Amino acid sequence: MSNSGAAIEFRGVSKRYGRDASAPLAVQAISFEVKSGTLTTILGPSGCGKTTTLRMIAGLETPTSGQILIGGKDVTTLGPADRNVSMMFQSYALFPHLNVLDNVGYGLKMSGLARDVTRQRAQEALRSVGLVGFDQRQPAELSGGQQQRVALARALVLEPAVLLFDEPLSNLDARLRREMREEIRSLQQRLRLTVAYVTHDQNEALAVSDQIIVMDHGVIAQRGTPQELYESPKNAFVAGFMGEAMLFPARADASGAVSLGPLRIGPRQGVTAGVVKVAVRPEAWHIGPPGTGLAARCAKAAYLGSNYEYSFETELGPIFVVSPALDNMLRVGADVGLRLADRGVSVVQLA
Repeated sequence: MSNSGAAIEFRGVSKRYGRDASAPLAVQAISFEVKSGTLTTILGPSGCGKTTTLRMIAGLETPTSGQILIGGKDVTTLGPADRNVSMMFQSYALFPHLNVLDNVGYGLKMSGLARDVTRQRAQEALRSVGLVGFDQRQPAELSGGQQQRVALARALVLEPAVLLFDEPLSNLDARLRREMREEIRSLQQRLRLTVAYVTHDQNEALAVSDQIIVMDHGVIAQRGTPQELYESPKNAFVAGFMGEAMLFPARADASGAVSLGPLRIGPRQGVTAGVVKVAVRPEAWHIGPPGTGLAARCAKAAYLGSNYEYSFETELGPIFVVSPALDNMLRVGADVGLRLADRGVSVVQLA
C-alpha cells in the first residue's frame, strides 16, 4: 500500500547507465516520499545523482530496479506523457518563433484542446505569474526573468499533478535569482502545488523547501526539513555541504562534552565518547578580545557591505568567519579571541 498523502514515492530505486552489470550505479536503492502540496528539493554537488532522480520522476529515464509511484499509481515503466507531470528545464526551452501566448498554450494545443479554451487557460497562467499584457511578445524581447516566468506558466497551464524544476535559477543573476525563488515558493504555496526541485545551491534549497533530500554519490545522505539539515546534520558530508561549515576533528568525553582546542561544546544531540567532528558555520564564531576563547590572528579581511569576512590563523588551522559587526574592522595582523555561538555548531559522531 502506498502512502495516500504522498504525491511521489520512490521505493528502492536504482539507476545504472548501460547494460554492463559492473557499471557504477548513478542512483543506489533510494527511497523517499514527496507529500502532496509540498516542495521537496533534491540537493547535492555535481554527479551526485540528483538530476537522474528528477528525470526518473519525469519518465525521461527508466529505473534499473525499484518502483516509482505518482499519486499512488505505479508509473515505473510509463513514459512522460502518461505521468501527468510537467518539467521546467534550466534552459527554459521556449520556442523562439512563437509569441508568449502561443508558447504557454503549446502543450494544450498539442493535446487537442479547442483554440478558445487554450487561449483562455494560457492567459490565466500568464496572469498567475504576473505577465498580463505580454501575450504578443516574442521570447527574444523578454528579460531572463520574464522568460523564466513564461516557462513557468507553460508548465502550470497543463495543471500537472507534479511540477519538476531542474536547476531553474542557475542562468539568472543573484538579485533576480532571489526574486524568482521567492516567487516560485509563493506560487507553490498559494496553488498547493506538489514540486520536486533540483539545485546545487544550499541557500536556494533552504529558502524554498518543505523537505530537503541531500544526495552524495547516488545515495541519500540525509533528508528532513531545512532546519533539521542545517542544525542537526547526521554525517560529515551533510555538515560540510550545508551552509559552508568547516569541519574540525575533536573528542567527546564520557559525559558527552566535546573539546575543540580550548573550547568546550555541549552538543544538543547525545554523542558517545571518542573521536567526533565539529561542524562550525562561518557566522557561528564571535570575535572577542585577545586572551578569551581560541587565540586567533587575522590573516585576511574583506568588507562586503552587510558584513565582514575574515580569515584567521589558529591552533586549529585556518578559520573563516563572517561577522556582522561593521563598526570596527579588524586589521590584518590583529590578535583576537574566538568563541562559539549556541547555534550554527553541530557535532557529528563518526562511525
